[in-house]
Formats: sequence, C-alpha cells, structure tokens
Amino acid sequence: MDNDEILQNIGALVEEERALRQRTGGLLDEERSRLAELEVQLDQCWDLLRQRRAKAEFGEDPDTAAVRPPSEVEGYRS
Repeated sequence: MDNDEILQNIGALVEEERALRQRTGGLLDEERSRLAELEVQLDQCWDLLRQRRAKAEFGEDPDTAAVRPPSEVEGYRS
C-alpha cells in the first residue's frame, strides 16, 4: 500500500466516522463498536503513513513499514 492508498483509506474511514458521529438519537451498540474500530484503524493508518514518510526521509524503503498492532498504536502518548 503506497501513501496515496493510505490517504484514500483514511478519507473513507473519516467519512464513515463522521457519519456515525452525526447520527442523532444516539448510537446502537454495534454502531458504538464500529466507531471504536474506526478510531483504532485510523490510528493505525496514520502511524503507517508516518512510518513510511520517515523511512523515505532517511533514505530507507518505505515499503518496509508495517501496520502496528492496536495495542501498540493505542499506547502512544501525544
């Protein structure tokens, strides 16, 4: 997956997240679960994109970047 594909995936996930957040009347349990999944997937995509950009910046092959597990990307602190 290249940077453009990752960005397209991020865009699709953001659209779905936005649609769920804009729902009125509250979310069903499965919608809340899906929202939580989307948040994790977005964090993974952004992390992968940052990895790829860093590798490219320092002359490494960006294709060696890999999606990190949720337990790792969700543990990052800002």
